[in-house]
Amino acid sequence: MSRGTRLLLAVVCGVAVASVYAGQPVLEPMGRDLGVPRDSVGWFVAVGQLGYLAGLVLLVPLGDLLDRRRLIAAHLGLVAAGLAVTAAAPVAWVAFGGLAVAGLFAVVVQTAVAYAASISPPGERGRNLGVVTSGVVVGILGARIVTGSLADLWGWRSCYLVLAVLAAALGVLSFFALPTETRTETERYGQVVRSLGRLFTRPVFLSRGLIAFFLFASFGTLWSGMALPLAGAPWHLSEAQIGLFGIAGLAGALGAARSGRWGDSGHAGRVTGVALVLLLGSWLAIGQLGWSLALLIVGVVALDFAVQAVHVSNQHILTTTYADRTSTTIGGYMVFYSLGSASGATATTALFDSAGWTGPAVLGAALSLCALATWALARRVVRSPSLPLASPCGTAINDSCGQGAYR
Repeated sequence: MSRGTRLLLAVVCGVAVASVYAGQPVLEPMGRDLGVPRDSVGWFVAVGQLGYLAGLVLLVPLGDLLDRRRLIAAHLGLVAAGLAVTAAAPVAWVAFGGLAVAGLFAVVVQTAVAYAASISPPGERGRNLGVVTSGVVVGILGARIVTGSLADLWGWRSCYLVLAVLAAALGVLSFFALPTETRTETERYGQVVRSLGRLFTRPVFLSRGLIAFFLFASFGTLWSGMALPLAGAPWHLSEAQIGLFGIAGLAGALGAARSGRWGDSGHAGRVTGVALVLLLGSWLAIGQLGWSLALLIVGVVALDFAVQAVHVSNQHILTTTYADRTSTTIGGYMVFYSLGSASGATATTALFDSAGWTGPAVLGAALSLCALATWALARRVVRSPSLPLASPCGTAINDSCGQGAYR
């Protein structure tokens, strides 16, 4: 894969995922403008996540059947349409509809990741995935910085309008710049979707998916709820100031970009364990938000480093284990991601309203502990001598390639 292709796919991922998370730093003004109660504003993020979930099941498997270049271009165009509707929404239900459409087609991220995995030589797959998926984290966290600043200048609607223009432009660029894929498969759409269902019975897939669920629920707990205490006493920060915390998260996430290379060297399992311990520890610092912004920044950097390291390791293991079903596998894995993020987003705003920041902080730590326990249990199961190891690497229903990555 050329450097230009890696960069383009990373930018596509960043803009698409930003369309789902752009509302995080502007939840309060969005809710106030559209008449949504404070304890329900988390739904501005959750609706996009639920649309994303539907897209993972219904749209991402198309990447194993059709030219991914055309899919990337078309889905970006539809993301742009959903964002434009949100920017112009006169009432809450219109905004929710636009966000659902944008979330549905934002699964172009997974098509881009699967495309990167499929055209990468085995020895470079982790490195390329690390670069491309870094665009996801840049999009999630960079959106906080940009949308916060735009909201201060021109209101929250400008955030969605700018993202709509970017998505449309990237759709055109992707159509002309990415190489066409030649597909020789004779399978039907229904067969590919059914193969997605079978993945949920496979040990490596299921364990990595559960880790992702807890991982991104913890991530969503922080980033969907942090704006609320920072906007209140004792800090009283503006949307732009709150958005700047994305820089700390961005630094942590980009610091983990090398985790893909560690995966290429066979250390994905160890990287996951160490990163999950770091994730749990990060909540000790994040929990001090009420009296120390410095500790909050330390916690944010640690959390986002851990999340990115685990996420890249998960995808490296899964695309190696299920090499002929990269789109379907990534789509299925991201179902766990979507459910986790949506759960974290809705739970943190409700908990904050009833228990202050202590509630989300305890929840984030508990979710991190669950992810660590899942990883430890999965290692024990994979090392069990009773687990069948006979299948050759690369088949759609085989786990044997991924087992070594746990060690």
